[in-house]
Amino acid sequence: MTIHRAGISAIASEIATERDPAKTQWHERSVEEVLSLVDGETSGLSSAVAAERLRTDGPNRLPEPPRAGPLARFLRQFHNLLIYVLLAAATVTATLGHLVDTGVILAVVCVNAIIGFVQEGKAEQALSAIKNMLAPEARVLRDGRRVLVPAEELVRGDIVALEPGDRVPADLRVIASYGLRIQEAVLTGESVPVDKSTTPVDQDASLGDRRSMAFSGALVAAGAGRGIVVATGTETEIGRISGMLETVETTTTPLLRQMEGFARTITLAILAIATLILMFGYFGSGMSFRDIFMAVVGLSVAAIPEGLPAILTVTLAIGVQGMAARRAIVRRLPAIEALGSVSVICSDKTGTLTRNEITVASVATARRLFHVTGAGYGPCGNVALEGRDIDVSVYPLLGALARGAILCNDADIAEIRGTWSVTGDPMEGALVSFGWKAGHEPDALRLANPRADAIPFDAAHRFMATLHLDREGGAAIHVKGAPERVIAMCASQYGEGNNREPLDPEYWVRRAEEIAASGQRVLAIATRKADPAQRTLSFGEVDGDLTLLGLLGLIDPPREEAVAAVAECHAAGIRVKMITGDHAGTASAIARSLGLENAGEVLTGAEIDRLGDDDLRRAAARINVFARTSPEHKLRLVEALQAGGAAVAMTGDGVNDAPALKRADIGVAMGRTGTAAAKEAAEIVLADDNFATIAEAVRAGRTVYDNLKKAIVFLLPVNGGEALALILALLLGLTLPITPVQVLWVNMVSSVVLAMALAFEGPEPDIMRRPPRRADEPILSRFVLWRVGFVSVLFSSGIFGMFTLAQAQGASLEEARTMAVNTLVFMEIFYLFSVRFLNTTSLSLRAILGTRPVIFAIAAVTLLQLAFTYAPFMEAFFDTRPLSLVQGLTIVAIGPLLLLVLEIEKRVLRGSRPAVPRSLNP
Repeated sequence: MTIHRAGISAIASEIATERDPAKTQWHERSVEEVLSLVDGETSGLSSAVAAERLRTDGPNRLPEPPRAGPLARFLRQFHNLLIYVLLAAATVTATLGHLVDTGVILAVVCVNAIIGFVQEGKAEQALSAIKNMLAPEARVLRDGRRVLVPAEELVRGDIVALEPGDRVPADLRVIASYGLRIQEAVLTGESVPVDKSTTPVDQDASLGDRRSMAFSGALVAAGAGRGIVVATGTETEIGRISGMLETVETTTTPLLRQMEGFARTITLAILAIATLILMFGYFGSGMSFRDIFMAVVGLSVAAIPEGLPAILTVTLAIGVQGMAARRAIVRRLPAIEALGSVSVICSDKTGTLTRNEITVASVATARRLFHVTGAGYGPCGNVALEGRDIDVSVYPLLGALARGAILCNDADIAEIRGTWSVTGDPMEGALVSFGWKAGHEPDALRLANPRADAIPFDAAHRFMATLHLDREGGAAIHVKGAPERVIAMCASQYGEGNNREPLDPEYWVRRAEEIAASGQRVLAIATRKADPAQRTLSFGEVDGDLTLLGLLGLIDPPREEAVAAVAECHAAGIRVKMITGDHAGTASAIARSLGLENAGEVLTGAEIDRLGDDDLRRAAARINVFARTSPEHKLRLVEALQAGGAAVAMTGDGVNDAPALKRADIGVAMGRTGTAAAKEAAEIVLADDNFATIAEAVRAGRTVYDNLKKAIVFLLPVNGGEALALILALLLGLTLPITPVQVLWVNMVSSVVLAMALAFEGPEPDIMRRPPRRADEPILSRFVLWRVGFVSVLFSSGIFGMFTLAQAQGASLEEARTMAVNTLVFMEIFYLFSVRFLNTTSLSLRAILGTRPVIFAIAAVTLLQLAFTYAPFMEAFFDTRPLSLVQGLTIVAIGPLLLLVLEIEKRVLRGSRPAVPRSLNP
């Protein structure tokens, strides 16, 4: 017999898969196959075998990633091109012998590093955070006995017992289920607990549909069961996510990319001009190399915006403080601006756009469809019919239905420190809350109707039944479960007046489909009277003779504030996309209620797997709802959107969100309900879990960027005017109107103090009605270049004009230079008023009065200039001379003249083209 090479390869691959547990699809295997593959027994492993496997496979924990020490993390704050510019400026000042200025610059650098060090903290602890989610202990069968062992000692083949409240200690293949329901939101994003069974599922089933598996880190919500350990440590789903986090590359924020490009452009331009001037002066004008070199050093000092990195840091820090007041914690300074530049927000559904609190939203009876208001587990809300709140006592059928929902229930709700929470299955907790809204007091109802027996919920029979006795000597059976199963168990229904009538199965099926189509999970409630002497409950006593009370629709409702926030994001030109592990129908319904565009079109994880990168990029740009997604899908979607040129913010709270949070341009984690893994992978943490805070953060980020651009438009013309004045003097063979040391004074004192005032400017009125700026938008836009060039000429003219006028009036060289420096500073003061209002006139009372920071900055600079001009020790440092009153008034007069010229420029620009956009990018 001939065996082809391809056949041999296939057989070898299958054998390798059988022998490699990491490659086995455990969810599709039968219990018998799993036991065989892991060499396990239903009675558990022996202690000797477990110890040997622990030595071979290693402990059930995730490896600790290497951590940089505090010193290394502090030094890392200096790795920034802008900081290099500051250090270069410090070197120049030290070379010039001005150690005080050197100390000031180095102090700015150190303050920047300290702020970054404190804000970032331990920025790479996502893997440790995931590790802490593993259960500390587990109940296992060893040597035929049930024992408690540390979770990290679990090995393949161990039999683990699961009970309500347990955190699953490893990835388990379920081998016994007694109503076992597991909350897997941290992994799948699905808010409703998943029913677990021993039945294998399809190989291609998504993570949320693998009902035969219990995954490490998930929480047992109800029932009990046993599972056999099939994966530990790095081989678990949580371990796989931790591996993804190690390989995910973080992106640089748009501002840092732009500032690096800006600093590189400025540096290269300065070096090129300085080289040309050096060659011209030495070879063309015959100047000595020392004289021309010192002149070129002065030119470099004039052209470099030394104060810009400090302005950047302070402006970002002010934005961070403002966001802290809005309950948003910014872990990295540039993140506040980056959020202001996003064009797409990818949001997890559960706990982010929704409350992650199951609520009864619909109640269907034989004749009516009621709606229930009030979100969360608290008993706050009403029952409404046709849009109007009703008195539930008028509809006794509602009371009977709520009675069954409370009694056939193992959960309870309680108010703890002002917050209502559920003990037990969240879905059952929602039923208790509904019962309270329908007029019952759960504790009193249960006390008056003690439970005699129960059939717990199980995925095999899909219902729960309870037997209750009452104080009047009666007994009743209450049943709840999947509608198709309970309807099949009923012979009648309650109609008008609480009268029994023949069952109408078609009506109930249609009602159930309608409720399910709106994204709600449907439960049916039925009942029947029982023999008062009955004390046990069997399957035969609940199948076939029940009376159907009605249907309940449950949903994790959207946050009311999230609806408004989504609308505000749309108005700001930001697309909101929902990425969830929940079912497509639920995702679509929530998307519609949130107001997402194109909410009816949903792309599932299975469909994402079938798309290539180019097709996914096009689909991701068009579709706004993605369902049944895994961590890999979320990561691919973020990368696809970024490949299309979008600046992406990703919000989430689960472990499954962590890789995408880290990869996005800006990761936003929920602070209250978010896992530690999500918080550590994100740049911003919302302390109030409020999606609406994101809209406020976008507003703050856009304001920060606007203020930075204003600072740049303010600083560059000052440097440009100084540099242009020096260049003209060198080219024309004239005396320098200001010295390099005087230039440094203006750049690091007057300019910085005035520019700092711009960091406190409030948001423009239309800041949330403009589209987001492009991620690749250059800082030096056409408008900025025009403004820098135009104002640089005006500043240069003022410097040269005053210097020439002073000398013509008989002033000494030192006096003339003192007048030139003061003229430059007072031109800066009046230019500040113009920069604050680039689109509207600055000749208004609001503009003239300014804000408190503007007034303080002008007062501080004025006092500093008086000291610069008249203090004797300043004469020794800067070679200044005192000026007369007439000379001072002449200098002050130049400022209003500059402002008038700039007002004319504004009017001309507004008349020749549309007004300059608020983002300063026409």
